[in-house]
Amino acid sequence: MRAVVQRADGASVVVDGETVGGFEGEGLCVLVGVTHGDTAETAARLARKLWSLRVLQDERSCGDVDAPLLVISQFTLYGDARKGRRPTWNAAAPGDVAEPLVDEVVARLRALGATVTTGRFGARMRVSLTNDGPFTVLLDI
Repeated sequence: MRAVVQRADGASVVVDGETVGGFEGEGLCVLVGVTHGDTAETAARLARKLWSLRVLQDERSCGDVDAPLLVISQFTLYGDARKGRRPTWNAAAPGDVAEPLVDEVVARLRALGATVTTGRFGARMRVSLTNDGPFTVLLDI
């Protein structure tokens, strides 16, 4: 699994003109991509990492301060544009594999006590956030 983690001061995701997820104040906006071979255990490891990652103010984690997370599936994180002008998506898992694993990340975060909102899998989404720092980190689990 691959995640782009952005420390944010507010974030939201809109689908068809409706806000379906988001938070105000300090939290993390997380874009999650799934590749072949990822499992429920991979999802659990990513959830634990996100909950304990010390990237908020004063080197605290979401778990330390009960900060919310907005988790959005994004297969394009596994796009490969090294050759030609059009990316390939061969490394991205198909939707029927990826969706339950993104859901597993969210479920594991919630089991840890996190407040999590999400986008809508497979939908065209408009994601807005105020990146605080700016601060962005890439996780490969």
